[in-house]
Amino acid sequence: MIELRKIDSKNVWKVIRLTVDAEQEDFVATNTESIIEAYTTITAGGVALPFGIYDKDCLVGFVMFGYGTSGDEDDPVIARDNYCIWRFMIDKNYQHQGIGKKALLASLEYLKSMPCGKAEYCWLSYEPENVIAKKLYSSVGFHENGEVCGDEIVSVLKLHNNK
Repeated sequence: MIELRKIDSKNVWKVIRLTVDAEQEDFVATNTESIIEAYTTITAGGVALPFGIYDKDCLVGFVMFGYGTSGDEDDPVIARDNYCIWRFMIDKNYQHQGIGKKALLASLEYLKSMPCGKAEYCWLSYEPENVIAKKLYSSVGFHENGEVCGDEIVSVLKLHNNK
């Protein structure tokens, strides 16, 4: 069972040691960079929610969420009052086992609880060459909305279907 656990003094060093395959290194920041970015975002009054991804009691990955705009000139329009999956990675030792999709679905369930305020969408971005990420995100319903964030493609998912 996949579970998200807050980054704390008990797991931060283990999270930092997680890595991706060499061919993925250009697509994702290191977890050290992400945790530093989370800290500086929080101290500046922004929202960054970093979590370890666990399969039972085994740490298998890292995810970090944001909420709203960061004030960066590259913020897409969709960022306003919506959630973002800012970082998402599964350690190279746990890839190709279906854990990524389960972790992504668990992440979306967490965001549907609206931990920082109401939102209609969750968005994320990925580099055009990262076809594996695009396939994973598309498999749970993300679709490109035509925006870009820096050089990355923005993809969005409606958090609640109103029927």
